[in-house]
Amino acid sequence: MSVQKSIVIIDDHETFRASLRQIVGRYAGFTIAGEAADSRQGEAEVRRIKPDLAVVDLSLPDRSGIQLTRLLRAAVPETKIVIVSMHSKIDYIIGALRAGASGYVIKESVSGCLRDALEAVLRGEYYLDAALSQEIVARLLETAEVMDIADATYGNLTSREQEVLRMLAHGESVKEIADRLCISVKTVTNHRANILSKLDLHSTADLVRYAAKLGLLEEGG
Repeated sequence: MSVQKSIVIIDDHETFRASLRQIVGRYAGFTIAGEAADSRQGEAEVRRIKPDLAVVDLSLPDRSGIQLTRLLRAAVPETKIVIVSMHSKIDYIIGALRAGASGYVIKESVSGCLRDALEAVLRGEYYLDAALSQEIVARLLETAEVMDIADATYGNLTSREQEVLRMLAHGESVKEIADRLCISVKTVTNHRANILSKLDLHSTADLVRYAAKLGLLEEGG
């Protein structure tokens, strides 16, 4: 009997983790070896289990999936990583691949293409939900364009900090951001301070220039 390939699931939504367990349970040759609801627990599980695959959510509460991917690739390089995300924008995809992920799947497509993604990355290939060819993926990895979302400092921001960064860069006030995100003004102010600190910036003007360099201002908010 062939050895089953082990998977660790890292996603903060219990319902989605349960759905993944159900989906993977239908696949011959794969087994769920562990799971986690945040990046720190996920990192610990991957270090402990050393699975064949890690399925990582892009948006985790304590650290971005891109940053976690970078850490996992350094700590357990034999583990292949597939990112699952609600986001399909090219900047997220480039960031995930450059951080070391081998696959990128949109959450709404998981039931139809996760097995293909898992099998592809185990073969040493890249897998993108958008069905880009291997040649295009290679070009994305080799090209350092203005939208270099793999900037290591950007990857150190949490998903919420990245969201606040984009809104600040588009000229929204702290109060407007608080209202849109249904959080307090103090929380937005804290996010802004953390963003400036992590990016080694000193003003909103610096932040706007940084966002422009990455191409974030071209996304329309």
